[in-house]
Amino acid sequence: MDYLVQLASDPAAWIALVTLVAMEVVLGIDNLVFISILTNKLPEHQRSRGRRIGIGLALVLRLGLLSTVAIIVKLTTPVFSVFGQSFSWRDLILIAGGLFLVWKATKEIHHHVDPNPGEGVFETGKAAITFSAAIVQILILDLVFSIDSIITAVGMTEHIPIMVIAVIVAVLTMLLAADPLGRFIDANPTVVMLALAFLIMIGMTLIAEGFGAHVPKGYIYAAMAFSTAVEGLNMLSRRAKARRGGAGH
Repeated sequence: MDYLVQLASDPAAWIALVTLVAMEVVLGIDNLVFISILTNKLPEHQRSRGRRIGIGLALVLRLGLLSTVAIIVKLTTPVFSVFGQSFSWRDLILIAGGLFLVWKATKEIHHHVDPNPGEGVFETGKAAITFSAAIVQILILDLVFSIDSIITAVGMTEHIPIMVIAVIVAVLTMLLAADPLGRFIDANPTVVMLALAFLIMIGMTLIAEGFGAHVPKGYIYAAMAFSTAVEGLNMLSRRAKARRGGAGH
């Protein structure tokens, strides 16, 4: 208890908490986009439940991983080398997760560009994926993003309570944003393609980091923000044209 009181009275601890919360929320965006796209393929009455379960699993995984921080830190220790390039368990997990993300996003893009006749991706009467399959895929990506999140947290602070609070706040933010984001993506098909392109970029970033090439996250999120802004302008332009067309009749 004295440790918590001392921590609460330390301004540096509060600065670390605010910084880590912001970092965790930003890292959670990737996870949330994947969950939203995947659950939108479920029947409408299952989507919200699927998002809650997916985000709940992310919280459980992250809190569980925090209880094994000593083990997580060791995941960065090289376990073997190939042609002079060392690989740790974290590297292997990032590479596997990145490959899965690239494969999944590419598959979804192909389905949007050349869907099967009579099978809509977002039809409410028919699921393009089973509920259990969606949860399993969400769980796989939750694990990858959770390990990356915890390693980031360990690198920013040594205080477990700060990590726990930051993780809980970030996941609660994801929970609040999940349904609105899912509905927005469902209502704007062009946004789906943009989000899938983001997932490919994130997957390639994970693979690059797994091979030891550090990619500054600021560049990634700046590119995502710029692309989103451009798409927002396109959406406003389409709506303006639709209103002018309606007024013309």
